[in-house]
Amino acid sequence: MATEVPYFTNAENGYVPAKLAHRSAASSQPLRLLRFVVNHVIPDTLKFLLQLIPLALSGLVGLVLPSKKKSIHGHTALVTGGANGLGRALCLRLAREGCQVAVVDIDLAGAQRTVEDVRALGVKAEAFLADIANYEAVERLRLEVESKLGPVDVLVNNAGLLAVLSLSEGKPADLERIVNVNLLSHFWTIRAFMPGMITRHRGHIVGIASIAAYFPVGRFIPYTVTKYAVRALMESLNSELRMDGLQNTIQTTCVYPALIATRQQFMDMLDKLNFLKRFYVFTPEQVAEQIVWGVLINKREVFVPNIMALFSKQFE
Repeated sequence: MATEVPYFTNAENGYVPAKLAHRSAASSQPLRLLRFVVNHVIPDTLKFLLQLIPLALSGLVGLVLPSKKKSIHGHTALVTGGANGLGRALCLRLAREGCQVAVVDIDLAGAQRTVEDVRALGVKAEAFLADIANYEAVERLRLEVESKLGPVDVLVNNAGLLAVLSLSEGKPADLERIVNVNLLSHFWTIRAFMPGMITRHRGHIVGIASIAAYFPVGRFIPYTVTKYAVRALMESLNSELRMDGLQNTIQTTCVYPALIATRQQFMDMLDKLNFLKRFYVFTPEQVAEQIVWGVLINKREVFVPNIMALFSKQFE
């Protein structure tokens, strides 16, 4: 007995049903399985093992020859969402590299607390209240930062809204806010600060995405979609800089962290879902350390943990 396997193909008048060739239901199952193993399993396994070789060699070289670091001492760094969590940790870690820090947040009180701790490390810092989802507000922010701290050399787009929402949940205004903060704010800050970097022939732009940009997670659809978009934005920006001959002038780093212990409410939710027993949760300080190290060695992508780079590229 033969079975027909339908599929759909394009036509001038739209999509119409088409048919594959008849397939015999009596085909030898062992033979089909053997073909699948030979044609797919073995090549994919060999490809995976081959991809391990450069990663292993890179690791060995890194152990023997330390990566060349650049200095950002005296540079001005701007961190969005710098009042709490990863943003705060990044402000402090950049300050330890000698950066003066612009702490940007809609939580002005939290930003001012971060500023106090940054100043205690012996560098300049200022808190700025700004809604980075608004382009005009970002332009005003640029003028204010430049008047108080000088032009921005290191731009860290960290601010983001982590919402546990499915596709049909949340008010339209909520979804718009998530997209505007998590994605459009990157466009506005890059537009505002990159021209000055080009003029001064130095700059580094950091985009905080998420490992969800490689491994999508249900119940976080708006968040996941924006992080996929940040990944695309940073890869496209890096490509465009090369096209414009600016690859040695402005560097980019896109960050893909796994779980970070930030908001207590989020941690409590993960605990109820039994995530915390199955996955390692990083502290903001651990992630900030990896990000700043990536900036210092001009690393285009930073995965936290590093091993996720291999799995992300292999199973993308």
